[in-house]
Amino acid sequence: MKQSLFFIPTLKDAPKDAEVRSHKLMSRSGLIKQVAAGIYSYLPLGYRVIKKIENIVREELDKIGSSELLLPALQPRDLWEESGRWDKYGPELMRLKDRKQRDFCLGPTHEEIITQVVRDYLNSYKKLPLSLYQIQTKFRDEMRPRFGLMRGREFIMKDAYTFTETKEDLDRMYNEFSDAYKEIFRRCGLETRIVSSDVGQIGGDEADEFMVMSEVGEDTITYCTSCSYAANQEHSGLNAGDKCLECGGEIEIAKGIEVGNIFKLGTKYSESMNAKIINKEGKQVPVIMGCYGIGISRTLMASVEQHSNEMGIVWPEEIAPFKVHIIPVNTKDELQVEVATKLYLDMREIGVEVLLDDRAERAGVKFKDADLIGIPIRVIIGKDAKDGKVEFSNRLEGTKDLVDLSKVLERI
Repeated sequence: MKQSLFFIPTLKDAPKDAEVRSHKLMSRSGLIKQVAAGIYSYLPLGYRVIKKIENIVREELDKIGSSELLLPALQPRDLWEESGRWDKYGPELMRLKDRKQRDFCLGPTHEEIITQVVRDYLNSYKKLPLSLYQIQTKFRDEMRPRFGLMRGREFIMKDAYTFTETKEDLDRMYNEFSDAYKEIFRRCGLETRIVSSDVGQIGGDEADEFMVMSEVGEDTITYCTSCSYAANQEHSGLNAGDKCLECGGEIEIAKGIEVGNIFKLGTKYSESMNAKIINKEGKQVPVIMGCYGIGISRTLMASVEQHSNEMGIVWPEEIAPFKVHIIPVNTKDELQVEVATKLYLDMREIGVEVLLDDRAERAGVKFKDADLIGIPIRVIIGKDAKDGKVEFSNRLEGTKDLVDLSKVLERI
């Protein structure tokens, strides 16, 4: 893609209401633009990262046999009354009426809809286990939207649901999703910690959260310095210096950003919404459910928090909007333009995602924008082009050196 044609509205200064680094950098680098409190447009650069995260999620969930579908954002009141959540969910539920004064809500989650989708089909244990997922926009009327994409009123989320005959099958699928989540976040370049948590508004029997350690996180995590024990402080009640419940080691406290969660719902929704099967013993029983969420837009935000510095973002390779950024220093220099263009076309020919800064801007402007955007590999074509050399910078490894033109593609 040529940068002169690609919409990247970078800013010199961050918006006044941007408090945390990720919000400042995503706004300045042209990834997002605020529409209203807690509501953002994803601009082309940011949306490319969103799609990369989504594709990683799809690849890993497809591996464990989960099928993708798409459910409606607009949900009727009667389904929420079946589950008993219409009056219990609280003011975060965005409610509205249609022209016939019928009540609806904009879905913050989709347990009711997915149960309604499968209950007529799932009439026998022979059709189990079943795993379904979607990636969709969710809505929650947060009282205090804050920190950019951390807590918004409209956000992109992956939610998955499993249906099993037995608790043992639920445990197995729960563990499969947990392992898939570890791989998803690893590929997104995020260091996460799994912590046990309360079931909250979703309900069910057991829940775990995937946390990215960050000083701007809204959750307080208690973890053991000697073993793998970790829990949300609201769930554990432990404080720094307490003894670990599992090994007796010392407990420490840190802030975390929740990027994913998994729930053992049990029969909470299948019981109330009459989603029943005939089991192996010939008895009619409620199907056992699990629920698994990943905040796609929040994963974007957490990645910027973990992978950035005062100059800009440094994207992990798999979710970078482009792999290579080609920058000719002087677009009035015919040789530099010729070399840059040839490299650009050669990279495209072999399938490398590349951004060519062909703008007639000063070198300083180009370099500052490049630092903000944070593409992992940068190839600068300057005065050394006359000697057949270019500057090759790997920002993830922190290396920079002169490379023969003939070796650039090989290095990439």
